[in-house]
This record gives sequence, structure tokens and C-alpha cells, in this order.
Amino acid sequence: MNNKRRSFMKSSAAAGAFGIAVSAGLITPRAVLAAWPKAAFEAKEVNAAVQGSLGSSAMTDSSDITLKAPEIAENGAVVPITVTSKIPNTESISLLISKNPTPLTAVFKFGSNAEGFVSTRVKMSKTSDVIAVVKSGGKLFSTKLAVKVTIGGCGG
Repeated sequence: MNNKRRSFMKSSAAAGAFGIAVSAGLITPRAVLAAWPKAAFEAKEVNAAVQGSLGSSAMTDSSDITLKAPEIAENGAVVPITVTSKIPNTESISLLISKNPTPLTAVFKFGSNAEGFVSTRVKMSKTSDVIAVVKSGGKLFSTKLAVKVTIGGCGG
């Protein structure tokens, strides 16, 4: 018998047995997802998103957070954002865009020895404030920067 045919027959038999086991309920597929704050990502306003994500909406302005973004974004679909936190023991950095349909854009959590630095690209629907929220020691610190968008990225 041809080796390719033999290999094909073995693979077919294995796939068939797996299909029968799934249909009989012996093997059940399960999605394994990390816990995520669904309410925070579905919130329509900044304070509700911060409350749902970080447990509080009481933020203090901080000059220890550096937020870099272009002053004018020609394409709202790909706006580069960089956040650097000099606040000791930074636990997380969250990015919010106040005029997006859902303001909470991203939440980055850090280990105890990690440097508070994030660089990413976000979508912006229109000209808006980009807000960086840093959580450290159970307290929230923030800074914001206005970004003008000429071509919207969220369907606009």
C-alpha cells in the first residue's frame, strides 16, 4: 500500500473517531477565557468605564505620567499611543478615548517588577481626549491629551 494513502487513512480514522466522541458528548469543547470586565468595556462614558474596570472613578491628575500621541491623527484607525509611568509600583495602565462609542480601549496589567510602559495603536472615531489612567497602591492617577482626527477610524 502507498505510504501517502496509509497516512491519509490513519488521519481520516482519527478524525472520524474524534468527531464521533464529540457528537456522543464524550468530549465537550469549552472556551477558556480570561476574566475581563465586560461592563467596563461596554460602558458609554469615561467614569463608568473606569469604575467598572478599576473599581473606582476617583482619579488624581499626575505629572508622573507621560502620554505621547500625535497632535493631529490623519487616520483614526491607527493612532500610535505611548504611556510611561514614573509612579512607583504601577499595577496597571488603562487607555480611554472619551468620544469613542465605548471609551475603554485597553487595560494593561503589570507584574511587581515590570516597568510602567505601554506602546500601542488605537482606533479613534473622532477628535477626542486620550486619557491614560495608572493604578498604583490602590489609587488612580491620570493624564489626558487632545488628539485631532481628520479621518475617523470607528466607522466615521
